[in-house]
Amino acid sequence: MDMSDKKGPITLKIILIGNSGVGKSSVMNRYVNHRFTNMYRATVGTDFLSKTISIDGDTVTLQIWDTAGTERFQSLGTPLYRGAHCCMLVFDVTSKASFSALDGWRKEFLIQGEPKDPSDFPFIVLGNKTDLSDREVSGKLSRQWCEEIRAEYFEGSAKEDLDVEKPFLRAAQRGLQQYKKHTLENTGHFQITCKQPRETRNTCEC
Repeated sequence: MDMSDKKGPITLKIILIGNSGVGKSSVMNRYVNHRFTNMYRATVGTDFLSKTISIDGDTVTLQIWDTAGTERFQSLGTPLYRGAHCCMLVFDVTSKASFSALDGWRKEFLIQGEPKDPSDFPFIVLGNKTDLSDREVSGKLSRQWCEEIRAEYFEGSAKEDLDVEKPFLRAAQRGLQQYKKHTLENTGHFQITCKQPRETRNTCEC
């Protein structure tokens, strides 16, 4: 099936998860609206923004979901995680605790999101706040962990607008690959089940 034959943009669901205060809302707003504010407001529940882009010849609408990073609202992520095409794990490079928490966030996503093939589901890891000098998490440590879980690593600064676009574009590419893979699988199953009755009935289609 040629995806280019589908009318309208393909909608991809991108989930941002990580501890509260790491800058998930900031990186999302910087990428979508090209804005940043120093006034911190914790996300209550969930929030999302959309952006339509072109990826490898396909028009894609990204639905980017920002989830609350506190235990109080963590249960809200359960239904939200389902149907995601890519997950972005966000941490603060000046907070070792936020980096250490990523493994738990990832495991929770795989349990609650129930992706079709957990071993092949795409994760993007973003280290935010590289503009700050009191860094606690090295790029070497981050990349080493990402290699272990087969995730791709990026770092940047929402405040200074440094390398924020790159992880989202990669998330879109990986998400599009997931979309096409599962769409083709579902289409193949459909064709197999429909083809058998047509052959046995021997009906004439006029």
